[in-house]
Amino acid sequence: MIIAITGPTGVGKTKLSVMLAKKYNAIVINADATQIYKELNIGSAKITEEEKEGVEHFLFDIKHPLEDYSVADYQKDARSLLEKYKDRNIIVCGGTGLYLKALFNDYIFDKTNDIKYDDLTNEQLYDLAIKKDPNMLIHKNNRVRLINFLNKENITNQKDNKLYDVIYIGLTSDRSIIYDKVNKRVDKMFDMGLLEEVKSLYQKYPDSTILKRAIGYKEIIKYLNNEISLEEAKELIKKNTRHYVKRQYTWFNNQMDIKFFEVKDDFNITYCEITSFIESLNSK
Repeated sequence: MIIAITGPTGVGKTKLSVMLAKKYNAIVINADATQIYKELNIGSAKITEEEKEGVEHFLFDIKHPLEDYSVADYQKDARSLLEKYKDRNIIVCGGTGLYLKALFNDYIFDKTNDIKYDDLTNEQLYDLAIKKDPNMLIHKNNRVRLINFLNKENITNQKDNKLYDVIYIGLTSDRSIIYDKVNKRVDKMFDMGLLEEVKSLYQKYPDSTILKRAIGYKEIIKYLNNEISLEEAKELIKKNTRHYVKRQYTWFNNQMDIKFFEVKDDFNITYCEITSFIESLNSK
């Protein structure tokens, strides 16, 4: 059995993944593009060893901050794990929608092109990049990176034919509740030492692409470069995360067939609803 857990940032995906993994004796495979990277811990809200509760987790901390990691790379690595653990229950958990679609559907990637896009404005390039991946985080004025992104790993065969039998579970909540959780989580990250984490990483890896594009890192780098104040950086992280949540919802609603569950104040109620749904499917 393969269960894919997704939903917007901060809604409770990690907690649910561990609960279901313990119930079904499953492994967990990461589907979050930032948590792939070593040392990006606080800002990515990466699961801790304590939170894993002994459950085997894969595709966390597999890349150095200076390394690139593409959707095609993820597809290859995650499918290898699906094959290796095909006799186990598997939970794939994360909010990067393109990772999930590329993993489970008939997607084939052509890795390189060399299109110049000289006839397009930055705004047009940005629109193309968002169409390619709504989770894309490149700034619209960063023309070089937008062109590189558009030329990289274009999907030459994008079919929504499922290659795997997957149960999609989505967690959701009222948008205002999610935004409030986002704001509180950012405050908590700063209390946990986010500023110190980013400062240390930026000193060690000033040319890291992931640091310069990941929410929670790129804003603090602006502060470290004396472009904005620390308070402005904090508010910008909250704002950018809220915008990311909107893009995630757009992606999920338009691109994926997901059974969504409203997160209750008592998470155990949500958990029971989800396990009842899973078991009803398995009994058919």
